[in-house]
Amino acid sequence: MNIADLLAPDAVVAGLKAQSKKQLLQELAVRAHGLTRLSERRIFETLVERERLGTTGVGTGIAIPHGRMTEAKTITGIFARLESAIDYEAVDSQPVDLVFMLLAPENAGADHLKALARVSRLLRDKAVCEKLRAAKSAEVMYAILTGEKNGAASSAA
Repeated sequence: MNIADLLAPDAVVAGLKAQSKKQLLQELAVRAHGLTRLSERRIFETLVERERLGTTGVGTGIAIPHGRMTEAKTITGIFARLESAIDYEAVDSQPVDLVFMLLAPENAGADHLKALARVSRLLRDKAVCEKLRAAKSAEVMYAILTGEKNGAASSAA
């Protein structure tokens, strides 16, 4: 499973403004609604329900909020670099500035877990995160995330 299977070029946001975890999840729900046409409210509720089980702030400034929705047809991702890091109640108590949200169909099963694992592996790479934090545009960030070798990824940092 490739990141390009989960993430459309227009699903990358450079400089997302959010002051809190709740506001961030609301912003992600708005953007996910625009991509999927699913209910913005249901997306938000799904993300909040998952956070109640335990934080999706995985450490080193990274969060991977996710959830399953019966209405979802495919696994959909949104990546955002926040304008300013926020308190996300992450496992290491560090503020979060890189966020990769995933929505999956209720019956996605192993595919949902594979998508989470793929995103987690990618964002555990310190060099990738440094490039994402230094990138000048959403287009460059998309190239870094998907590993496109068109020169944008190497000239970004």
